[in-house]
Amino acid sequence: QVQLVESGGGLVQAGDSLRLSCAASGRTVSSYYIAWFRQAPGKEREFVARITRSGLVTDYVESVKGRFTISRDNAKNAVYLQMNSLKPEDTAVYYCAARLKTPWGTRSMEDFESWGQGTQVTVSS
Repeated sequence: QVQLVESGGGLVQAGDSLRLSCAASGRTVSSYYIAWFRQAPGKEREFVARITRSGLVTDYVESVKGRFTISRDNAKNAVYLQMNSLKPEDTAVYYCAARLKTPWGTRSMEDFESWGQGTQVTVSS
């Protein structure tokens, strides 16, 4: 099993940037496909981005394409989400999720086996 801990959230203004980190322990992060999900107040948790074990392939929800970048540093056992040009609608609790099974499945929460506790991102207008 892998334990995931998110960090880097905070309160920023629209247009600012923020970098979220997902630190893994228990097993090396390189063994897992990693995804970021988010849940805004009153909404269901939604997929944001995912990355393959090698980092060669990424996938993003349309609303964040061109603004967010998911990356991984397997040597540091971590995955990151660089968020640029933040908008108030990006306000949510952001969760890191891991999948050990191959292939990497779908964007569904059901395809991810381990979850972090979440980190709050608040973007003011």
